[in-house]
Amino acid sequence: MSMSANVDHHRRHHAEPHRDAGGPLWLSAAAGLCASLVGLGLARFAYTPLIPALIAAKWFTPAEAVYLGAANLAGYLAGALIARDLAARIGSVWALRGMMVLAAITCFACAVPISFIWFFGFRFLAGITGGVIMVLAATAILPHVAPSKRGLIGGVIFAGVGLGVAASGTLVPLLLQQGIKQAWYGLGVLSAVLTLISWKAWPAEVPAAHAAPEQPVAPHGVRSPLLIALCVEYGLNALALVPHMVFLVDYVARGLGQGIAAGSYYWVLYGIGAVIGPLLTGHLADRAGFAAALRAAFLIEAVAVALPAVTNSPAALIVSSLIVGGFTPGIVPLVIGRIHELIPHSAASQRSAWAQATTTFALFQAAGAYGLSYLFAQSGGDYALLFVIGAAGVAVALAIELFSVVALGPKRS
Repeated sequence: MSMSANVDHHRRHHAEPHRDAGGPLWLSAAAGLCASLVGLGLARFAYTPLIPALIAAKWFTPAEAVYLGAANLAGYLAGALIARDLAARIGSVWALRGMMVLAAITCFACAVPISFIWFFGFRFLAGITGGVIMVLAATAILPHVAPSKRGLIGGVIFAGVGLGVAASGTLVPLLLQQGIKQAWYGLGVLSAVLTLISWKAWPAEVPAAHAAPEQPVAPHGVRSPLLIALCVEYGLNALALVPHMVFLVDYVARGLGQGIAAGSYYWVLYGIGAVIGPLLTGHLADRAGFAAALRAAFLIEAVAVALPAVTNSPAALIVSSLIVGGFTPGIVPLVIGRIHELIPHSAASQRSAWAQATTTFALFQAAGAYGLSYLFAQSGGDYALLFVIGAAGVAVALAIELFSVVALGPKRS
């Protein structure tokens, strides 16, 4: 039997209990969903609708509130960088549990405005939890999943991000009616409850002694041109998401003069899209393959990001909000699946490549947020320019993907 066949047989042997037992598989997926909901949805996106309240209550100035948002992005990058070392020291599952506990603690800590530095530190820690969870959640679960279901299960895991966005547009305003401190307490309690619910649902980690043998060429796979191209594409996709993620509500509220209530309406639509998106993209990838699904995603996303620059009709803005919201977490299972296609036999190299991709995403996202904010100020508030740049970013990602396959060889494409 060839080494490749041996590896496949060995990996099937370890993954089979989870595949056959539908309960444990879906429990694991639910744990992943809870983790992305806590670390990315609540610890990160719930801050956005809290900003006006923090400013109105004079907890922070507008400039300070923006810096606190940036602290989360910086923490996210730091989390992506330390995730694999943390997992190597204490195991992926314990790292994920620890990050969920830390995310809950940061919510409680933010209910007490001791100082700007205090708040900045805990917003940075909240970002770290999101970065670690983004790197580790899927790679702790997907090796236990049959390849034919990886798209869907990956979609379930990252639907938690969308649920967090949706909650930020609906739950946070309700909590704020009780007060800012109560809103933070509510987010902390919800995070703690989700942490407890998912505690025992994570899959057992395969001890190193029983892990499937790695292909000797796998480490080179992490540095392959196709994989580097994929990381750049994922980073450009992060840039493309920034105009909607940061400026959509402000564009509707102030740019179109429709007010904050109308802006919040589109944010809720963005959240609904973010819940459904990863489930749809994951299902599509299981049917058509991850490479084909990724190219279709880039094309659709480019059009959706550009729409607000072309027209401000309500129908166009609804479509744009739903689709871009859908791809905010929906691109994630596609990129993870594509990594699995490019490095089929090495779980360790898959984890390394995904950490590399997440770090690239975090860098492009932070740079995009700062860069577009600067351009917005310099252009006198030109919203259309932001959406055009975002659409151009994902169009370039599509061009790189098509070129890399033609020039570098269509490995499993």
